[in-house]
Amino acid sequence: MSRQDKTVEVSVVVPVYNEECDLVELHDRVTEVLSATGRSYEIIAVDDGSQDRSFEILRSLQEQDDHLVVVRFRRNFGQTAAFSAGFDTARGEIIITIDADLQNDPADIPRLIEVMEEGFDVVSGWRKDRKDPFLSRRLPSILANRLISFVTGVKLHDYGCSLKAYRSDVVKNLHLYGEMHRFIPALASWMGVSVTEIAVRHHARKHGKSKYGISRTLRVVLDLLTVRFLLSFSARPMQLFGLLGMASFGVGFLIGLYLTALKLLYGASISSRPLLLLSVLMLVAGIQLITMGLLAELIVRTYHESQNKTTYVIREVLDGDDGSPVGSGGI
Repeated sequence: MSRQDKTVEVSVVVPVYNEECDLVELHDRVTEVLSATGRSYEIIAVDDGSQDRSFEILRSLQEQDDHLVVVRFRRNFGQTAAFSAGFDTARGEIIITIDADLQNDPADIPRLIEVMEEGFDVVSGWRKDRKDPFLSRRLPSILANRLISFVTGVKLHDYGCSLKAYRSDVVKNLHLYGEMHRFIPALASWMGVSVTEIAVRHHARKHGKSKYGISRTLRVVLDLLTVRFLLSFSARPMQLFGLLGMASFGVGFLIGLYLTALKLLYGASISSRPLLLLSVLMLVAGIQLITMGLLAELIVRTYHESQNKTTYVIREVLDGDDGSPVGSGGI
């Protein structure tokens, strides 16, 4: 029997990038917490191209602990890629994500599992008493979280907290790119999953320095635009591009009609009017947007049909006299 055929109850995914000082303590604490739950478990550490001794330490730990699985990237691909690799490798029915820098507390893992067993599909941690500088970290995070909640419609206080719990069928049906790991609850909301949030502990960073900066924040904003598009128009892009194109074409046509009336009825010269250029620009932009919508529709249909992707998600199917669920589906 291959490893992937052996399921466990809980998988903990840990992205690792230059965290050599924290790995031994993190492994010991996570192991202690998971062992105390009495559940079968695995710890998946994804080395995201670390340039320090992180991989050597992980390899040494793995030789002593069969519960530890180490995935090593050839280079640094980013935290989203690390989470994605961890999800693909995980065998657990419940998948927990946690940072490697010990700012998240492994002691909160049992509480995440308990809340999930109340019927939730995603349980997100909220660093209510966050131990980070206010101006450089907490204030931008507060503003970003409010913006993300407004744009996506999923109300969470702390999208950036890595300590989260997911049902495996939720994350294994997601494809993550860019900085989208923080948007998993919002992306999963498309499937109709139940999402909740609980307060978790947060500790000051002991070693090293944060990998986050202003440039990363800007990339997150760009990914937020992508997420909004995916949530609203991924299966019907013509609804976005077509409406914008029709609006642009309509405005251009009305301006052109107005200029035509001036020319025919009053003999006014319109060749030097800025409105003429604006009318032409709006007409051309409208045609281009509508054409873009048509091309996007073709791409979406090719994507779904070539890979047998559905545009819906089935939670369960009841069939037979015993009323037992016989199958489920995903995107």
